[in-house]
Amino acid sequence: MTGQYAIEVQNLTKKFGNFTAVNDISFNVDQNEIFGFLGPNGAGKSTTIRMLCTLAQPTSGSAKVSGHDLKKEANKVRENIGLVSEKMIMYERLTAAENLRFFGNLYEMPKQKIEDKIDELLALVNMTEWRDTQIGKYSTGMRQRINVVRALLTEPKIIFMDEPTLGLDPQTTLSIRELIREINKNGTTVILTTHAMMEAEVLCHKIAIIDHGKIVALDTPDNLKRLVKDADTTIFDMRIPNITPSLITKVQSLDCVSAIIQPDAHDIRISAHGNDALDRVMDTIRHDGGNITLINTREPTLEDVFLHVTGKEMRDQANEKPKTGRHGPFRAPKARAR
Repeated sequence: MTGQYAIEVQNLTKKFGNFTAVNDISFNVDQNEIFGFLGPNGAGKSTTIRMLCTLAQPTSGSAKVSGHDLKKEANKVRENIGLVSEKMIMYERLTAAENLRFFGNLYEMPKQKIEDKIDELLALVNMTEWRDTQIGKYSTGMRQRINVVRALLTEPKIIFMDEPTLGLDPQTTLSIRELIREINKNGTTVILTTHAMMEAEVLCHKIAIIDHGKIVALDTPDNLKRLVKDADTTIFDMRIPNITPSLITKVQSLDCVSAIIQPDAHDIRISAHGNDALDRVMDTIRHDGGNITLINTREPTLEDVFLHVTGKEMRDQANEKPKTGRHGPFRAPKARAR
């Protein structure tokens, strides 16, 4: 691979009519790195992947993938990448071996190398005994394992994985995450899109948080969480059995409160700044008749980082509509002035 980086992106933009899906983003991905795009549905993650895989033409900007210009050397880019798309690309009437053989032939791989790779890749995902079973008879998790190794047939230097664990059960999700680590350990750069905070945190060396097509933060998971710590922000959870929308509104109006969300009917999570923030929040709740039965302070998470840099909770970003709980509308975090 030529050049210092696996991927170099400068001012990449993608528009669909008047809608800007990806808005002037720039970033670099180191070789042999797991690089994550974290953001809600519709944030621009998949569109970015499609451009870097030459499946969509950028409106403007430039990029190099494995040292090759995205626009001028599209075929060279394709020779160096693999793609695990959100939708599985396989034929249900074919067996696992037949599917892999079919795609190997599309890439004009030597016959013996295809057979060697089939054995190697099926062993990698513990699917050797299922090699001659039709894909249509597989569970969703089994299909996804074959879907992942299909992208490894040509030994790509870079593999793009778009929501690889979406809709999978917890056990299969863990196995796919372990597979991603193994792929990376063997020297492949992995580009991962996800809206699962924990997945990004446990897998990625660096994370780009995307909001409305723009990269609003980019760093290692630990450094991203320090954004919240360095902003003198305290995160605490409270249980208030008699919570009301009016009480939440009063807490939110405090100038020390950066954001407030309600995970369930009786709990609130608050990001606040200042040494007296907790005391002020407690006084406000009690003055309004709130009965606090539990308080926990905690270390920042990537969700707190997302709140800090965008002023919104991840779930709100997905549809931009206010949600309603048992007590009526409840979630309206505000951005802290920076």
